[in-house]
Amino acid sequence: MDTSQYLSMFLEESIDNLQTLNESLLELEQEPDNIDKLNEIFRVAHTIKGMAATMGFNEMAELTHKMEDVLSQFRDGNLKVTQQVVTVLFKCLDTLEQMVNNISEGIDETVEVDSIIEKLQSIANGSEELVEEKEIQEENTLSNSVSSEESEFKNQINEYDINVVKQAVDKGFNAFYIKVVLDENTLLKSARAFLIFKSLEECGEIIKCMPSADDLESENFDFEIEMIYLTTKNNEEIYDILMDISEVDKVIVDNVNVNLKKEETEKDIKDEVKVKEKEETPKVQKQEVAKQPDKKSEPKKHKKMHQSVRVDLERLDKFMNMVSELVIHRTRLEQISSNYKSAELNETLEQVARTTSDLQDLVMKIRMLPLETVFNRFPRMVRDLSVELNKDIDFMIKGQDTELDRTVIDEIGEPLIHLIRNAADHGIESREERIKAGKNPTGTIRLIAYQEGTKAIIKVQDDGAGIDVEKVRAKANKVGINTDGMNESDIKNLIFAQGFSTNEVVTDISGRGVGMDVVKTKISSLGGLVDVISEDGKGSIFTITLPLTLQIIQALLVKIGQETMAISLGYIDRVVDFEENNVMKTDNKEVIVYNDNVIPLVRVYEKLGLQKLDSGKQYIVIVKVGEKTVGLLVDGLLGQQETVIKPLGKTLKGLKEYIGATIYGDGLVTLILDVAALI
Repeated sequence: MDTSQYLSMFLEESIDNLQTLNESLLELEQEPDNIDKLNEIFRVAHTIKGMAATMGFNEMAELTHKMEDVLSQFRDGNLKVTQQVVTVLFKCLDTLEQMVNNISEGIDETVEVDSIIEKLQSIANGSEELVEEKEIQEENTLSNSVSSEESEFKNQINEYDINVVKQAVDKGFNAFYIKVVLDENTLLKSARAFLIFKSLEECGEIIKCMPSADDLESENFDFEIEMIYLTTKNNEEIYDILMDISEVDKVIVDNVNVNLKKEETEKDIKDEVKVKEKEETPKVQKQEVAKQPDKKSEPKKHKKMHQSVRVDLERLDKFMNMVSELVIHRTRLEQISSNYKSAELNETLEQVARTTSDLQDLVMKIRMLPLETVFNRFPRMVRDLSVELNKDIDFMIKGQDTELDRTVIDEIGEPLIHLIRNAADHGIESREERIKAGKNPTGTIRLIAYQEGTKAIIKVQDDGAGIDVEKVRAKANKVGINTDGMNESDIKNLIFAQGFSTNEVVTDISGRGVGMDVVKTKISSLGGLVDVISEDGKGSIFTITLPLTLQIIQALLVKIGQETMAISLGYIDRVVDFEENNVMKTDNKEVIVYNDNVIPLVRVYEKLGLQKLDSGKQYIVIVKVGEKTVGLLVDGLLGQQETVIKPLGKTLKGLKEYIGATIYGDGLVTLILDVAALI
């Protein structure tokens, strides 16, 4: 039987059914006696098994059959719904999801199912103790992948570190155990350690380090630094980066295998670890890491959810591009018609403009998707985090029906995952700490979304410990950031500075701001803003502001030197006349006073390296980016224009001051300024 014609339907229904199972299992865990929910789970699992068998995906059918055996034990009253058993069922769903993704992408890679089948059989046979024992053994795999010589460092690796590494490996990152030995004659060990961390953080993330931050800063360590490191680079590249740092004597860069059994891992690591001297040519050991399904954070899986829209996504993108071109040609026609005094022509153009606007609105709505397509994975993620961190966490979602452009939806998942995980790990305190502070033992994380004009607002709110302002201030002073004159809000927002939280990352110390620069970079690339409000002891609110669409915006055309450029109206507060004698200097920076507020002044032509116009009236475009207000000095105003954003392409991709370009009616290519990058 030729089943190829049914493959698309199979994939779409499988994705929907797996999401239903995830949501229903969460509910069953909260209501173990809910027979209706159990029957629904059984029915959906049976549907998946039947479809897989019909399509010839026998391993998928067998795995689902074993899952049914466990569900039958629930239904017959022979097995209780416990956290341990539900966790195994979730891992079964993750494996099924990985199988579906592989089928969808045409990957022939075989997903390892023997271990999960064995666990399901053990549960169905009543051997729960065996399952728990195997779980513990798997969780210790990462610790044992570090050689036995490093037992002190190995003992510091916890379940959360293990999970972070597993997720990273599943997303295509390499996980390395790194040991750096400094020359014994090194005088400034802490400075050398800082250079090591700075070099590594530029191309990856350090999730665990020994010695501690305090010991490193006070030079209270010998000459060795150990760490677990995630990166897209290979062993040899990391080795070269570290050996290029002066006073580094020896380097070990070894793969961390999260999938081997304990005894295999120890033997494997002992065989592979090579201490490399400076004069040696590094010998990279290539070790294939078997993929495991990521139960938390694969943005591409969100993309799979979007395929429930019965329109080919590539065709939809082409449709949008054609409408964008139509808007450009309409603008050009309007400009040409201004040279002719024809009432009939103007009337026809007005009708074309109305039709084009309606078509534009329609295609924009077609491209819009509810945030639910991203949000519906987070309850499962928070549930898993609460188990791993041994914390009681309530997770609440509001506004998941808020719609955003598909391009934004595809990209917003990763920063939200980071913020929610950060709230669970670093924000919400342990049960004991919350009781001691007089709080409810159960922490709360809220994910809230709503539309505000042409913007979408997403908030990640927790009732945890909040941001320690003094700790942030002290850290800022240590890395050379002058905090004099900064209010508390400005200091808290320093956590978004690139590399600011290096010490917290490398030692796994709870510090709000770990990797926040990555979140800000992603949000900025989407034309959005991220801000934080925090109250000590009461929690934090991270607010993300995003445009509803990235394709067509209203913009103000301005002159910068001899060039014409565009600024999105979404940033502009107002425009005022510029007078040179109103400019003052404070801390060697130019400012102006407007409505009793001191506003920093940015001379845009200097920022972009353009030549200043010798004469003519100048203006200050006052823009707001989050809580920050800045005045942009421009050399002329050319009016408001509907603007179609086009990507810059590979050649100009490195120009961070621009979000894209557009073509106006006269054929002129105009760059669109990235206000957030300018200020």
